[in-house]
This record gives sequence, C-alpha cells and structure tokens, in this order.
Amino acid sequence: MTALLFSSENATCAVPEAYREIFRGFEDVVVSAEGWEPGSLNLAQGFAMKFRTPLVHGDVTRLLIDLQEDGDPRWSRFSLKLPEATRAKVADRHERPFRTQLCQRIAEDLRRHAAVLHVMIHTSPTIDGRVLLETPAAAPIAESIAAAWRGHLHAAEIDVLHARAAKPTALEAFLQRAYPADQYAQVRLTVSQTFFLEGRPLRWETLKKALLESLQRALADAKPVSAPESLSTPPD
Repeated sequence: MTALLFSSENATCAVPEAYREIFRGFEDVVVSAEGWEPGSLNLAQGFAMKFRTPLVHGDVTRLLIDLQEDGDPRWSRFSLKLPEATRAKVADRHERPFRTQLCQRIAEDLRRHAAVLHVMIHTSPTIDGRVLLETPAAAPIAESIAAAWRGHLHAAEIDVLHARAAKPTALEAFLQRAYPADQYAQVRLTVSQTFFLEGRPLRWETLKKALLESLQRALADAKPVSAPESLSTPPD
C-alpha cells in the first residue's frame, strides 16, 4: 500500500510582527503572487481532507524565507536586509521545523507502508489555464502515478501536461537524496492561478473536485509496491 503526503511550501503571505518593518510600503508585493501562491493552501487542504492525512505547509511568506531553496537563494531582496544572525533565527523557526516535519512524516509512512507518494502542491500565474504534473528523473513509481493521473484529468477535458525528469528545487533534491525512488515517489502539482482567482477556464471547485477524484482513480490503477527490505530513516 502507498501512503500519501501532501505539502504546500508557499501556502501563505503571512509576515510575523517582528519582521513587518522590512516590508513597510511593499505590502502589495507581499500579497501578490511574488509573496505566495494563491489557492495552493486551499487545494492542499482539499487533498488532505479527501485522503484523511495531515498536511505539511509553510507558515510565512516566501519573501521572508523561501522554503523551496537552500543557502542564499532562500532570501529575497527584503529579507536580505536582516542581519545574518536574524536570518539564522528565521531559518531555525520556519525552515528547520518544516523540513523536519516532512522527514518525520516520510520516515513514519515508510515504516508502515511499502512506499509514500509525496504531492507538492503549487499554483502559478504563468501556466494560463493549465495543470502541470512534474516528476524527477529515474522515478518509476512517481512517473507511473503521474501518467495515470494525467490520463484521468485528460479524460475530464482538463488541459494537463506531464513533464518527466523535471529540474528539482533545492527542497525536492534534498528529499530525493534522502529516500530511494523505489520507496519515495515525488510529484510536483502546479495549477494555473486563473482557476482560483478568475474561475477560468473552470470554476475552482470544479477543478479541485476533478483533481481529487482523478488522483484517487490513478492510485487505484497503480501496481502494488513491494515492501522494502530495510527501513528508511530520516536524514541527519
């Protein structure tokens, strides 16, 4: 049996009180698509409720810290104004707990299941009216599930693309290194923000229902995964 994990890295545009000064006068940027991914948390919550599994999501705007990145790319033109020691505290309070929670969930799921499917949920302003499924290179389980998922979405007349061997973000690469591809299946789901913000080419709730139901069908189509010979443990 395959366990399910859903995450939303850019779920919110929230700014903790201690850091609001660096965004003063740029509040419109924080609430724009530069500061978060509108609709991603709503969609991720829908998946978590449908499949009855806890959701892991970011708790601050990516303009404070981008949870998908490592090192200097984590910091925006705003958060770079913070002293290095303060940025280290931001990472400790927001990035470290997020990654720890992901690793704990994956490790726990792999103790109880043969494999885990991790769907990383995003929305984008640049893929007008489209749904994009991306899978890593040399990832047979992820590719199989994504291909079946695409097939069911296509049957529902949704414009969907499955991109194989996608370039990973730093977070995705970190998790791919930590867990073998025959146990850990990673799929990046990106949905056009036009569905959420403008209700086109489909109403948001219509699309969301189609995404949830098509994943359920795709999982039913997937071949059973054999239990691994050894248990996976979280990375240090």
